[in-house]
Amino acid sequence: MGEAHAIGGGIMHSVVSSRINQTHSLRTKRYAQEEGIDFEESFTPVACLEAVRIFVAYAVHKSFPIYQMDVKTAFLNGPLKEEVYVAQLDGFIDPDYPEKVYRHKKALYGLMQAPRAWFDELSKFLTSKGFTKEVKRIFRYLRGTINMGLWYSKGSSFDLTSFSNADHAGCIDSRKSTYGGIQFLGDKLVSWMSKKQDYTAMSSVEAECLVLSASCAQVMWMRTQLQDYGFNYNKIPLYCDSQSAIAISCNPVQYSRTKYIHTQYHFIKEQVKNGRIELYFVRIEYQLADMFTKALPEDRFKHMVRRIGMRCLTPAELEVLAKEYA
Repeated sequence: MGEAHAIGGGIMHSVVSSRINQTHSLRTKRYAQEEGIDFEESFTPVACLEAVRIFVAYAVHKSFPIYQMDVKTAFLNGPLKEEVYVAQLDGFIDPDYPEKVYRHKKALYGLMQAPRAWFDELSKFLTSKGFTKEVKRIFRYLRGTINMGLWYSKGSSFDLTSFSNADHAGCIDSRKSTYGGIQFLGDKLVSWMSKKQDYTAMSSVEAECLVLSASCAQVMWMRTQLQDYGFNYNKIPLYCDSQSAIAISCNPVQYSRTKYIHTQYHFIKEQVKNGRIELYFVRIEYQLADMFTKALPEDRFKHMVRRIGMRCLTPAELEVLAKEYA
C-alpha cells in the first residue's frame, strides 16, 4: 500500500414522504479513492441468475425448503484491512481539532472495497456455522413481474435438455442473424439467451452452427455446475430445426461449401464426438427457442410462454400458495 491520504465524504438524504421516513447516511466520495493506496481489490460477489435458477430447480426437485434473508446496512459491518481516512464533513468539523481526519475501522457506503469487506465478514460467519466454502456466494432474489413467473413443480424429471434456433439475416439494416437458446432441467426453465450475431452469416446453416456452439457452451457450463449437486450428464439432448447444421456438427468432414464457417464454431463437433451432446431435429412448431429469435403471432407466443413453464398467478393465488407451503 502506498502513503494513505484522506478522502472526502458527504451525507446522503433519503425522504420517502414529506413527514416520515427521512433517513440520512454518511457516504464517502469513492471517485477520490486511488487503487493501491486506498484499496487493493474491489470485488463484488454476485451469483449469476442461471446458477440461482439451477439451485432453485434442485431445491424443488428434492423438496427442500428455501430460506432467504436481507441484511440491513450490510456494508457497515465489514472490517477494513486497509487504512482509510475520511476528512471531516462541512458543518461537522470539530473546532478543537479542525485539522484531524477520521480513520475508518469498518466499511462505509461508497468505499470501493465495501462489497468485498462485507463478503469476507459474511463468509467467516457462514463457515463458523458449518457452511462449506463452496456455498460462500449469496444467492440473490429471483425477480420477475408481479403476476408472471417461472413455475417449478415437484415430481418431474431432472434431465438437462436444450433448444437452439437462429433467425438468419433477420436484421433489416445489417442482415445479421439473431439466435436464441434455452435450457431445461426436466420441465424447469433455468437458462435462456437471445443475441444478435457479431458478424453477418453467409447462410442459414452458418447461423445455425453458431447458435449450436453457443448453446453447447452454455450446456457444458451447466453440466459442470450440476456436478457439484451430484449429477453427471452425458448425451445431453440439444434440439435444432436445421438438419444441415446437425449433419455438419455430427460428421468429421469439411465440405467446400461449408469452409467459410468459422472453426471456432466447430466446438460442438468435439462435444458430440465425446458423447456429451446428442443433436436432435425438431420441427419448427415444436421449437421452443423460436420465441427468442423473432416476433411471433400472439397465439403462438402465448402458447410458447405456457410451454416453457411460465404462469400468471393473481395476488390471491400467490397468497394461498404461500400459506400452503408456509
